[in-house]
Parts: sequence; C-alpha cells; structure tokens
Amino acid sequence: MFQEFKTFISKGNVLEMAVGLIMATYFGAIVKSLVNDIIMPPIGMLLGGVDFKQLKLVVKDAQPESVAGTGDAIAEVAISYGMFINNIITFVFVAFTVFLVIKSYNNFKARMEKKEEEVVEEAAPPEPTKEELLLTEIRDLLKK
Repeated sequence: MFQEFKTFISKGNVLEMAVGLIMATYFGAIVKSLVNDIIMPPIGMLLGGVDFKQLKLVVKDAQPESVAGTGDAIAEVAISYGMFINNIITFVFVAFTVFLVIKSYNNFKARMEKKEEEVVEEAAPPEPTKEELLLTEIRDLLKK
C-alpha cells in the first residue's frame, strides 16, 4: 500500500490536483468579485436602487442588551435571500465560464488531433492503385 502511495505521488497526480484546486479557488474568487462588484450593482440600479446584499427577511430584530442584563447584545436573526440570489448568479457565471473553457479546450484538442492525423496521412505512402498492383504481379511473373 505504501508503494502504491509512493507511485501515486511520484506520478505528479497530487501536484496537478493541488494546482487545479488553487486555480479553481482563485478563479471562483474572481468570478464572485465580477458578479458582486460589477454585474449586481447595475442590475440593482435597474431594479430601483436595490442592493441584493441587503435583501433579507428579518425574523427577530437585534436587541442592544440581553434580557438577563449581562450587557451582551443579541444579533439580528434574518434570512439573507439577497446573498442567496448573489450566490446563484455567481454559480451560473462560474458554470457558464467553465463550460466555455472546456468547450474551447475540446475544440483545440480536436484541431490538434486533426493536424496529427494529417501528418500521419502525409507520412504514410498512398496505397497502390489496381493498375499498379496488376503491373507488379505481371512484373513478378515475368521475373520467374
């Protein structure tokens, strides 16, 4: 089992996975910033100045001092559906962007495979025609 683990690590799978995870984390942060800082403010303005981050349903208001008189404030209890809307929009943008990246990668890969096939086709000599095969047979018979 240790040998399998050593082989797994030495093949570079772990390194590739780590790089992918790091890139995905920062890619997500960029898209989240795009949605929250660039896309949502104009949408909120078009909807009458609504800031989606501030949309919430207050279940219980905040209390400056607790009932027991300890001086601890009780925070507001609210359902932040505006943040939920932001997260849904962020997810849609991330999913669409990943779709575009994968689609362009697949197109690039297909073009590269097509070029490789063309190179292989050019390298392989063309098959002889029926006439050439017949002439080869006649030549071989005449040599005998």
